[in-house]
Amino acid sequence: MLFAYQRNGAKLRRLPPASEPEAEACFASALWIDLYKPLPGQVEAVRQLGVEVPTLADMEEIEVSSRLYREEGLDYMTVVLPGQTELKEQISAPVCFVLSPERLVTVRHHVPRPFETYPERADKVGLGCARPEQVFLGLIEEIVGRLADLMEGSGRSLDTVSRAIFQPPVATRSHGAPAPERLQELLEQVGREGERLAHIRLALLTLERAVGFFAQTVPDRIEQEGLKPAIKSLQRDIAAMEVHADFVSQRVALATDATLGMINLAQNATVKIVSVVAVLFLPPTLVASIYGMNFAHMPELERPWGYPGALGLMLASAAGAWAYFKWKKWL
Repeated sequence: MLFAYQRNGAKLRRLPPASEPEAEACFASALWIDLYKPLPGQVEAVRQLGVEVPTLADMEEIEVSSRLYREEGLDYMTVVLPGQTELKEQISAPVCFVLSPERLVTVRHHVPRPFETYPERADKVGLGCARPEQVFLGLIEEIVGRLADLMEGSGRSLDTVSRAIFQPPVATRSHGAPAPERLQELLEQVGREGERLAHIRLALLTLERAVGFFAQTVPDRIEQEGLKPAIKSLQRDIAAMEVHADFVSQRVALATDATLGMINLAQNATVKIVSVVAVLFLPPTLVASIYGMNFAHMPELERPWGYPGALGLMLASAAGAWAYFKWKKWL
């Protein structure tokens, strides 16, 4: 799909869709062209505007030289952003920003939410949307804000896990640790937040590199008033979020260790109960083994009280073991 936006006052207006043969004429005046899983005809239409569209394989290259470079007067900056697939699955995938003096072209194969929210907020984010550079910085600022929201959501989720582990409800405290099923749910929740945080950290790293690369090209631009302060502000925000991401990572590690510790305690309690039951039945088993020996001369075999006496001895030995455990406070 191809979405084209044109400046409309202080906002961005999406141009109506056009057929592929008419795409070049329709989008020649677009300030921002957003390609989402572009078709060959749409790629060719953008190429006719002087922009070479990178493929998904090119965008997935991890070398910095393949993600940040200048070619024929165009700046190519590839970042990795969290988003959704068409099936609403959470993934992290590359997005390429191609910046030219006339327009900004973005190429993506998934759906980061800032690409849906920024057009409605273009006049409220960054320096506005009068030039491609401003659109680029505004979109980056919207992405950083989205990453901050995701990190806040992870923090709230970890708060829930911490309360469940360290401050369980009164009804749960009276029965010991949370149920194993609940502990498994908490561990899965911590794992999901750890995966989300990994996507956020990767996005921040690639954004920091992209903004730094863009800052190096600012002196080459004719209209650069106000760009440097905006770039420095973005760099400070990204650096602050990276520090906060480290803090949240430590919380994820603490929550993981605490949850695993509670699972071990629950397993130890189960093993303790099984061990106590086994020890309680050990003395009666010994008595039954003695009277189960097939010797010809056993005094109690001919006595009428032999059988109930053996049963009583078995019960007494079990009761004695139970009383000893209670006295030692092992139960």
